[in-house]
Amino acid sequence: MNTSGTLQITREGAVETWTMNDPITRNALSDAVVDGLLQACARAAADPALRIVVLTGAGGAFCAGGSLGGFASLIGQPLQMGQTDPLLAMNKRFGDLLHALCALPQLLVCRVDGAAMGGGFGLVCCADHVVATARSVLGTPEVTLGLPPAQIAPFVWQRLGENTARQCLLQGLSYTATQALQMGLVHEVIEQASEEIWQQTLKRLLRAAPGAVASTKQLLRSLRTAMPDVRDAAAQAFAQGLRSAEAAQGLAAFSRKQSAPWATTSEQHS
Repeated sequence: MNTSGTLQITREGAVETWTMNDPITRNALSDAVVDGLLQACARAAADPALRIVVLTGAGGAFCAGGSLGGFASLIGQPLQMGQTDPLLAMNKRFGDLLHALCALPQLLVCRVDGAAMGGGFGLVCCADHVVATARSVLGTPEVTLGLPPAQIAPFVWQRLGENTARQCLLQGLSYTATQALQMGLVHEVIEQASEEIWQQTLKRLLRAAPGAVASTKQLLRSLRTAMPDVRDAAAQAFAQGLRSAEAAQGLAAFSRKQSAPWATTSEQHS
């Protein structure tokens, strides 16, 4: 087993499992996790013996989304004149990860148990196959917190289509595993301890020849060439959003388990 901070990598034959392992944050996407996954993607892309990458989370959660880490003090704070915003590089790095996951020549399987929120939802949208436990919840709550779901937006759009993506992203919706199955985000729903079913899934996936898989994935990626690369624009949108008064109010309300001020229904006057 290769363990690097909050990311654990294990290998069994042609199958490698990448486990986000920071249960205290519900496996939030810290810089360490993002960097570790990017390094794993680079190594996997050059490994012809690797056929399946399984991305999962430890401790009863898949991924709670982005981690602000040392940037918490920037919430609601405008950028100073002439300053280079450190949020830009941080957020674009996550966009780089989403692109790297989609570019893997191997089958990428997300094994979801528990919450897959925000950035975690984006990771799921990169997968070739998604297996979720019945207790899983998948959602994009960003706009309810005063933030744009910037880097994940094109991947949600690709996965779910424009109509469903608009509903999901603009309303900050969450879905049960069964609902996610019905909308095509999840492909299998299994019980938490169904190791036998999980092994059957891996056996079925291994029927596909690795060279044919890599070639087919390359062809499918070529169909997306009409979509512009929005990593820079998404990073700018996220940075501006995080520094806004809306984000300060929304994230503060969330931490107090209260409704954000814009979520309060105004009184009707006769």
